[in-house]
Amino acid sequence: MSNNQQKLAEILLRTLDEYRSLGIAEQIDYQKFYLYSLITHSTAIEGSTVTEIENQLLFDEGISAKGRSIQEQMMNIDLKAAYEYSMRLAHKHKDFSIDMLKDMSAVVMKNTGGIYNTAQGVFDASKGDLRLVGVTAGIGGRSYMNFQKVPVKLEEFCQQLNEHRRQLLQTDDEIAKYLLSFDAHYQLVTIHPWVDGNGRMSRLIMNHLQYEFGLVPVKIIKEDKAEYIQALVDSREQDSLAPFRSFMLEEHIRNINKEIEEYKKSQSSDPITTPSDPINSISDPIKQQLYQIVAKDGTLNYAEYASRLGVSEATIKRRLGELKNQGLIVRVGSNKTGHWEVK
Repeated sequence: MSNNQQKLAEILLRTLDEYRSLGIAEQIDYQKFYLYSLITHSTAIEGSTVTEIENQLLFDEGISAKGRSIQEQMMNIDLKAAYEYSMRLAHKHKDFSIDMLKDMSAVVMKNTGGIYNTAQGVFDASKGDLRLVGVTAGIGGRSYMNFQKVPVKLEEFCQQLNEHRRQLLQTDDEIAKYLLSFDAHYQLVTIHPWVDGNGRMSRLIMNHLQYEFGLVPVKIIKEDKAEYIQALVDSREQDSLAPFRSFMLEEHIRNINKEIEEYKKSQSSDPITTPSDPINSISDPIKQQLYQIVAKDGTLNYAEYASRLGVSEATIKRRLGELKNQGLIVRVGSNKTGHWEVK
């Protein structure tokens, strides 16, 4: 691991220790609602507008969300079924294979996949069939792997993943387990085996491994979609797992800290009491350190703050925006010549 990843790994372990010590996951129905949140954010990245509350009603009561299309509601229902199927396989420690991945994809795409007639043949996305056409990453984007190479690469992916899984199942190295799940996510979306649903499948496989390893599953929230996609692009362009690994570590730290903060607020006997020291209201370690640096020197640019903390410029930009929105810092002057001040 790079120094940046090592630092993030240490922060994550401390954050998870606090999360577990508070017993957050032991609350009634917590695991169910956490799963619903995973599903909602994963489909939102693909364009679904169904909210977590609407999914709860859809999943538990069968109540359709008003104003939401049948297509996006079925996308959520299918992904819920896919997660339930995946978790059963993870519990059995079933090895990965092309057939297993196709079966999982068939569940993900059951009601939203279609049949494609191509010069190379007919394939059915709703059956989990591998693509027989080329695909690109958006308008003007780079092409993904040639479809003829997909079966061989997918077989290699399964073999390597199974080997690493078996090794890690014998250890207590949480960070190594998280990194394997992140790498599997990146590798699968890079192979891009299907004509549709690759993002949902890649996030599903990442969470599948985390469930198998007994980890707190990583949630990529819809508000971070742009940074998430950019991390995938950066890793691809740099031919390095580092950008995506760093983003995923940062994202997990950020979201677990939100869980901790919300839990503490719910347990507080006087939730409207304002901390005497603003830093006490910041539960995110990265944001807390950034606040302290800004208090000493608010004239630095994104790159300089990033260098001080060993994180990406995108992380700094996002955290500064959050501190500003919380009313903890203020921008004085223009974006080019101004500086930050703490309130």
